Amino acid sequence: MGKRMKLLQAGLLATLATMAAAAVAQQPVLAIHGGAGVVRQGMTPADEAAARASLEQALRAGHAQLAAGKPALDAVTAAITVLEDAPSFNAGKGAVFTHDGRNELDAAIMDGSSGRAGAVAGVRTVKNPILLAQAVMEKSRHVMMVGEGAEAFAKEQGVPLVEPGYFRTEKRWQQLQRALREEASREAHRDIETAKYFGTVGAVALDAQGKLAAGTSTGGMTNKRYGRVGDAPIIGAGTYANERCAVSGTGWGEFYIRAVAAHDICARVKYAGQSVAQAAAGVINGDIPKAGGDGGAIVLDSDGRIALPFNTEGMYRGWIGADGVPHVAIFADEALPEPSPR
Repeated sequence: MGKRMKLLQAGLLATLATMAAAAVAQQPVLAIHGGAGVVRQGMTPADEAAARASLEQALRAGHAQLAAGKPALDAVTAAITVLEDAPSFNAGKGAVFTHDGRNELDAAIMDGSSGRAGAVAGVRTVKNPILLAQAVMEKSRHVMMVGEGAEAFAKEQGVPLVEPGYFRTEKRWQQLQRALREEASREAHRDIETAKYFGTVGAVALDAQGKLAAGTSTGGMTNKRYGRVGDAPIIGAGTYANERCAVSGTGWGEFYIRAVAAHDICARVKYAGQSVAQAAAGVINGDIPKAGGDGGAIVLDSDGRIALPFNTEGMYRGWIGADGVPHVAIFADEALPEPSPR
């Protein structure tokens, strides 16, 4: 009996040690982006300071959820909600205008552990589209809702609605006016033309249980027509998560859709054994430019490793780990420290 008791005790101690090690190893991480295609020219010091402050606020909001033991999904929505409320970014309050002078918003969210996802497109009165995407995932049988139907569902679920004028900012309005003038004269320059395709916010998170989630929200592209929808709300194109990898993209959406970019990155991680850095670089800095597009992405794996590739002059980006210290950057010549993988 004594020998058996010792064996039981040894087994119990080993189990507890394993559990303790696992608990220590599960270090939550959150990464965010506020869109690729950032151009230094024309950005004032005030614009830059406001963007950096909003990125840090979003990181802290998401980290608070993770620190409280909440799931990765809650961290993603908390961070993106802050970015949607900030006029610095092309999502929510800072959304760009369509050709007809309206704001049409898209968003998606995905839970990596279960494969559940929710998305909305073309909504005009939803204050925070990422919250509606989460409601679609959790409160409906569907994955994507669009336009008036999505807004009716938002009203049913108590998702905050606003008047369309809430989204108007003078900066975005003037961008549309310039785009209309350029379109009329057919003399648009390359840098201005491609800039129309940029502007998205997103987040990827790893929680204390080792589960991943991803989310993306956008106002689309300046001067878009005909109910155009980009990659952000399309699961697998601009947003994707599984048990190994989570991705939120930003860039020329048509190319991300054709490449199924977000899913391809995670497929390379899961099936080809590539690191997130290798997989993300292969798609974002390889396949997308080769096809004629550009942009960036944020990628996070289940070991807490991140990749933040982009092929433009800048991308609003940042990450925060278990210590609660936010790290943010905007331009390509800014280096960010990397989190220590678990």
